[in-house]
Amino acid sequence: MGSESKKLLLRALGGERTERPPIWLMRQAGRYLPEYHVTRAAAGGMLELCNSPEHAVEVTLQPIRRFGLDAAILFADLPQIAAALGQSLEYQAGEGPVLSPPIRSGADIARLSLARLHEELAPIYETVRRLTLALPTNVALIGYAGAPWTVATYMVEGRGGGPSDHARIKQWAMSDPQAFQPLIDLLTEAVIQFLGRQIEAGAEAIQLFESWAGILPEPFFQRWCVQPVAGIVEALHARYPQTPIIAFPRGAGLLYEGYARATGADCVGLDSTVPLGWAARSIQRDLGRCVQGSLDNQLLVAGGEAMRAEAERILIGLGQGPFVFNLGHGILQTTPPEHVHALVRQVQSWRG
Repeated sequence: MGSESKKLLLRALGGERTERPPIWLMRQAGRYLPEYHVTRAAAGGMLELCNSPEHAVEVTLQPIRRFGLDAAILFADLPQIAAALGQSLEYQAGEGPVLSPPIRSGADIARLSLARLHEELAPIYETVRRLTLALPTNVALIGYAGAPWTVATYMVEGRGGGPSDHARIKQWAMSDPQAFQPLIDLLTEAVIQFLGRQIEAGAEAIQLFESWAGILPEPFFQRWCVQPVAGIVEALHARYPQTPIIAFPRGAGLLYEGYARATGADCVGLDSTVPLGWAARSIQRDLGRCVQGSLDNQLLVAGGEAMRAEAERILIGLGQGPFVFNLGHGILQTTPPEHVHALVRQVQSWRG
């Protein structure tokens, strides 16, 4: 058996119940780590950090060195694909990523193009290549992209951070779906190409982030979340059959099972609201799929007995099938690093 096939993450994503669940954490590289701030300052800012392979590799490696996690996830930012299609991307203090001009019409969509996609995203591919050489041999490398609907929310609303009711994109997608469809189609093709290049550069697994799945009623969820992701999974499975795909439809609620079935993702990321017994029956057992999740990120901030008890409940509830331990959403900036260390030790010492 080759070293790659022995990696815990890849075994779990392949449908195997492993001797203990692998653990990685969404946003495990980032603002809660003091060393991240040093590297970001050296790079000159967020956009410069994402576009500098040297600094992006360093940031990706920081939580691996500190905590000994079972997987690293490429450090990049979700709106970069929108910028590669033609929008302008900048980071403003207190606002996060700002995309301009916002996409609000068919004419705006027509100004976007795949022509410079790979040229603009080349630094990300180089970061992946460097990570394949820099990571410990037992640590898997995860590439990622935002799913089309979620990237579209940033493109239409014009911002990627802060509170939003997503009124503009919902009204457009619901009232004039034919005019909105070309944006989703363009993003679907862009994501397929983007992830394909990451796999070719060395990514061993892929995560699709559907951060805003939970804002859509069921018919629109099927059209704007399920159908595009199913197309992406089908295309990537056909071209790269050995590369597993995790799909994370945050907030999908009762639509989780149908999403898992229809998209064909190898693993489904669970948010913190999903009942564990239901997920074990409906997704692990009935569908034979791996699940990933689902500790509430506020419990990681709290730490102590509350965190330990909930982590144990998740391990017991999901650890009898193929399972990857993670959070129900990304690590918060206020998270004490020692709480992450305690969680990783707890999961890595667990034997169900």
